Amino acid sequence: MQKHIPNFITLLNVFCGCVATVFAVMNRLEMAAVFVALGIFFDFFDGLAARVLDVKSELGLQLDSLADMITSGLVPGIVMFQLLAMSQSGGWNMDGFSFSNSEFLQFGSFLPFFGFLITMASAYRLANFNLDENQVSSFIGLPTPANALFILSLPLILFYNGSDMVNDIILNPWFLVLLTLLSAFLLNSNLELFALKFKNWSFKDNALRYIFLIVSLVMIITMQFLAIPFIILFYILSSLVNSKM
Repeated sequence: MQKHIPNFITLLNVFCGCVATVFAVMNRLEMAAVFVALGIFFDFFDGLAARVLDVKSELGLQLDSLADMITSGLVPGIVMFQLLAMSQSGGWNMDGFSFSNSEFLQFGSFLPFFGFLITMASAYRLANFNLDENQVSSFIGLPTPANALFILSLPLILFYNGSDMVNDIILNPWFLVLLTLLSAFLLNSNLELFALKFKNWSFKDNALRYIFLIVSLVMIITMQFLAIPFIILFYILSSLVNSKM
């Protein structure tokens, strides 16, 4: 019975991804972000449960990537689609997201579909990850959950932490296009990034992980959602420094 527990947790990630997809299509991006975050929570604990129960399996590996494809691959692509559409339709206001499908169809732009490059790059990364036996204690390229949090932080910043200057930057179509290209590159780059997998609770063995979590917590408390892009940047830079040591 216990061998099915990690897979059930992974299926909860699938469910969260499906709900997040619905909200993202409806342009309820803040709710999409909530369910993506919940899905990533389950994504972290399915692996933890598999290690604790010692029931790791090939099925679990494949199921985990399929779940990530929805929660951390499809949803960020839809969110970027919506942001690109808003950047051209002027649909943002301080009361929320006012963009509608009818407005988009009247506008007739194909630029928002460029956002699905994130979904395509995520699919390629996840397929490659399943074939790579070296990514155990570290990752090669930005993990899809980290990338998803990065993309989903943008509407949250607009909604809760935005200023006129920040909003203008985020809803600049050139900025969003460059961010999409950067996202696709980081997902499939050769950068070696540390994994938040604790084999024990020793500070000596996990110093980088503890420092990263503490700094991230401080940034979230002081900067709220605006901290998320900086946390991802700190994650990449600290990994690069660690790999050189």
